[in-house]
Amino acid sequence: MAVGWSLASAEVGGRSVAAAICADGRVVSIDVLPPALRPLDVVSRWGEYAAALQGWSPDDAPALSGFRLRAPLQFPPKVICAGANYRDHRREMNTGDSAPEPFFFLKPPTTTVIGPDEDVLIRDVGDKVDWEAEIAVVIGRGGRFIPAAKALDHVAGYTLLNDISARAVHQRAKPLAPAFAYDWLASKGQDTFCPLGPGITPRWLLPDCGRISFQLTVNGVVRQASSTAELITDIPGLIAAASELMALEPGDVIATGTPGGVGAATGDFLKNGDVMTISAPGIGSLTNRVRLSGRTGGFEAAVATARS
Repeated sequence: MAVGWSLASAEVGGRSVAAAICADGRVVSIDVLPPALRPLDVVSRWGEYAAALQGWSPDDAPALSGFRLRAPLQFPPKVICAGANYRDHRREMNTGDSAPEPFFFLKPPTTTVIGPDEDVLIRDVGDKVDWEAEIAVVIGRGGRFIPAAKALDHVAGYTLLNDISARAVHQRAKPLAPAFAYDWLASKGQDTFCPLGPGITPRWLLPDCGRISFQLTVNGVVRQASSTAELITDIPGLIAAASELMALEPGDVIATGTPGGVGAATGDFLKNGDVMTISAPGIGSLTNRVRLSGRTGGFEAAVATARS
């Protein structure tokens, strides 16, 4: 039986290198890879490194010390998010229960992506900031017009993503025209609004991507619990649909959608000091704390502090 592990980014001495998070929580060096590679370097040459990794076991690998885990990809070429891809989430958001073609939006990868134990920064509680736990796919082989039947051949692995969303600024009160009524950038693209991690579990260690269970807690209370078995458009279908619109590149992240249980459904929104944890068997746990940063005089500095 394969030993569980995920590809992680460990910062040691101010430099991030590829490491492995073991199922028992140890973080170890990957001695079958060239030294000083970052996870994005590994994923970008996945065809070259996957064979060595598939035959590797972390059992006897040297443990790392004095490290800090970062986002496993710093920073992905694209973060592509699927919207409204669980029926229970559609119902709670009153968007209907039909199953049209997948809907996608993008998050800015260099400013939204943060890693384990980094702060999600909120400029104002009036933004009504919400959580959205998701299983995310990491592309290992690029392509365009990828058939769904071959889509999993392009996958390096799976990770967790929290699609943080500012609900109050999503819909504009006085849009220029109906097409401008929704502001996806303001809602989804603010700094630190894409926690990612803790690592990337290789595809061969999670062979059934259609049955990945996961949950999200806020301050220890379960708010979301579901499985990719409940997706409207499954993972191969999402990869195929996204590749119809744009070339997928190694390192791209595709977030597959969030299930029911978001704060907007009950009027519960994140506040200063709240702690969110997404967990999934075979992938691990991603924890982030919320911090109110304020609107003026220091938001950029707060981002720098969160990354330091």
